[in-house]
Amino acid sequence: MVRKWLCKSHTFRMATAVMNTPMCGGVETVRVGVVLTTSPEYKDCVALAVEGCEINHKSAANEEPKSFTFDQVVTADCVESLHSELLQPLTESISNGYNVALLMCGTPTEMVGAVTDKSILRQVLTSLFSCTTSEEKAESFTSVSFLQFYPDGNAVDLLSLNKETLQLVIHPVLGSVVEGLSEVCVCSAEEACDVFKACRESMKTNGGSISSRCSFLFSVTAEWKLHPEQAESDVCRSKLQLFGLTGGASRTDLRGVIPLLKVLDQTLNSPPVVGDSLLHELLKDALTGTNRTFLIYCINPQGFLDDETQSALHLAQKVRGLVTKPTSVCWNPRTVEQELRERIMELQNVVLLGESEVQSIYKLAQLTQNLKIVKHQSWEKRREESERIKAKLKKSSISSHQLSVDCLMKEKGSTETAKYLQEKLRQEMEEHIREGKGSAEKVQERVTRIQQLKEALREETLKDGNVSAKSQFCQQSQLEYNEAQERRRQLKEDHTRLIQEEVAKMERDLAQEQPPTESPQRELLVLSRERQVLVMQIEALRAEAQQAEGDLQDQHHRHQTELHCLREESLQVFRAFRQVSEEQRKISEGRYRSVLLEAVQDAIYLSAQNQQLQAENKELRKALGEIKDALAVRGDPVTDLINQHQ
Repeated sequence: MVRKWLCKSHTFRMATAVMNTPMCGGVETVRVGVVLTTSPEYKDCVALAVEGCEINHKSAANEEPKSFTFDQVVTADCVESLHSELLQPLTESISNGYNVALLMCGTPTEMVGAVTDKSILRQVLTSLFSCTTSEEKAESFTSVSFLQFYPDGNAVDLLSLNKETLQLVIHPVLGSVVEGLSEVCVCSAEEACDVFKACRESMKTNGGSISSRCSFLFSVTAEWKLHPEQAESDVCRSKLQLFGLTGGASRTDLRGVIPLLKVLDQTLNSPPVVGDSLLHELLKDALTGTNRTFLIYCINPQGFLDDETQSALHLAQKVRGLVTKPTSVCWNPRTVEQELRERIMELQNVVLLGESEVQSIYKLAQLTQNLKIVKHQSWEKRREESERIKAKLKKSSISSHQLSVDCLMKEKGSTETAKYLQEKLRQEMEEHIREGKGSAEKVQERVTRIQQLKEALREETLKDGNVSAKSQFCQQSQLEYNEAQERRRQLKEDHTRLIQEEVAKMERDLAQEQPPTESPQRELLVLSRERQVLVMQIEALRAEAQQAEGDLQDQHHRHQTELHCLREESLQVFRAFRQVSEEQRKISEGRYRSVLLEAVQDAIYLSAQNQQLQAENKELRKALGEIKDALAVRGDPVTDLINQHQ
């Protein structure tokens, strides 16, 4: 029976697999475009000649020029033409459900970032959303994600809330999927660009001094239903992966080696090595997997070392020789999920039968992982997760002005809560007075509600008072400090001005009087005038010291008051925490007591049932003995058979 059921399930699986099998579009080579950041007409670039899509490079060793052929060669001024010519199949591929990988690399990094951010990215996203939001694809879902790769190979999901472990998984239907990657739902090209810019700023902040050496991956996943009128419609899925790779093509580059060179040095057709980083695995999949891959390499021949330019051209030429097998993804989530569940049940039965246990367990784990990935593709779950991520990004980007506005809104909300509690308490009191005496249960219930409302209103009033007092103390303290500082500054300026005026007056008086230059009267007059100036300076310093001491005492008093408020607030928090803990402890204790009581009752019941069954068994044995004795007296041969059977 088990084998027949397995055969039937296998037949059903073969029928449904035809519907969800990715469709291969044939073998294609990687398309490569080169952007020359400096025009080759400059005198410093005489070793580089461009003829259409061909670049002739001549090294400084007077060797024969080497020719490199690409799909398109443009300068930085004409970079917009890349989208209309080289990247034209990109939008069409995404519209038909194919996965596309676009690699941006080269030096300098600033030029690559400018070309990516300002020109290519906006054009690609605009074309993508114009296709996915057309009338034929009315019900669609578009999400974006962003990964940052450090030079040591570590990957960070800049949109993740929990910082989950990232792992590349090859799904039989969806292709390459990064498990644990967070996504944000977007509705327009402008919103996607905003997320990209925010992640780039966060990338610079997190990377610090090495941010210019960090690579990134910006992914856009577009999905739409082929038959929106159906409840379980087939879904077409396409993905755009935009890689921003840093580093040089030469192994002697001081800024590090580009990850693309490391991937090409390895055997691309071999399975991933355990030590491979996530970026290397993603690049391998982009260059030899089921994507349509494009490479845009920015080269700056002016001021470049000859080895760096030639290495970059060789690397781009080598990538152009790679081959991929583009595959479109069109699947039915409900059907795939049902198929995976049935296959998991089959393997569970096989494991229970003990046939091929190790292989079956390994396959069972793989199918479970595939089922988990399929369940995570639900649009509703991804939208909910996206809303949480957007809330986090919005919260992290709030400025100090917005924080003050939020504080005011919170205070307003607290005031409204207090007004609501007061109104509710007034209504309960009026009903209690109007209805008068009633049943004891109703009166007790109403009195309990009134007490609860009074307690809630008291706590809300205390909370509002503490919040307002705390904010007022902070504002008042800062204001008084500024005023005291301004008073001391003004006092010091006044004293300085008076002393300068006194010194000037002393010099004028001495100039008007004409006693002998070295006479005792002259010296006595100078000393008396200097004594007056010194006395004035001492008085000024004494006044400034008194003013500073008074301000210091005021500050100390204010700090003591604020410390007292903070201590009271902390005590209230600890009291509330203790109250909640006591309530939780009482609830847990009550629950455990009820469980223990039920267990004791069950034990008593089972003991009583056991005793009753033993008594019944004893009576049955007694009756059976009487029957045997009666048959033995009668000499019935059945008795011998019963004894032999026992």
